[in-house]
Amino acid sequence: MFNEHTPIILYIEDNQDNRKLVQKVLTAAGFEIHAVPDGPSGLSFVDDKTPDLVLMDIGMPHMDGYEATKLLRRKQGMADIPIIALTAHAMKGDEEKSLDAGCNGYIRKPINIDRFPSEVLFFLNRARTPAKSKFNLEVGGS
Repeated sequence: MFNEHTPIILYIEDNQDNRKLVQKVLTAAGFEIHAVPDGPSGLSFVDDKTPDLVLMDIGMPHMDGYEATKLLRRKQGMADIPIIALTAHAMKGDEEKSLDAGCNGYIRKPINIDRFPSEVLFFLNRARTPAKSKFNLEVGGS
């Protein structure tokens, strides 16, 4: 589906229904999704594999998304990986708080399943330098 390697997305989310929905939507769009239930699991994941992008829930128990983002940024190879807050936190100041914690962007829940893959692709491409090619989703077939 993509013209180069399949983008690897790490989704850190405590709600199982949300994990299933995002996995279904992004897998259907051709992304490789690894969903984990909490911040510590996300930190462990990046010890073994570097994702192309992280989707971060903010409102998680024990370790919220702000703390998990700060810790991910300290991991080797994670400084330039886009981390996008994917959250129902939509009060004034929540987006800024996410950006201050180290997120590169913000998507509000509930997601629009038709638009969501394009939003993820936007953040992936925005993070890629001119020296690297952009991800392109190939549409249609022969």
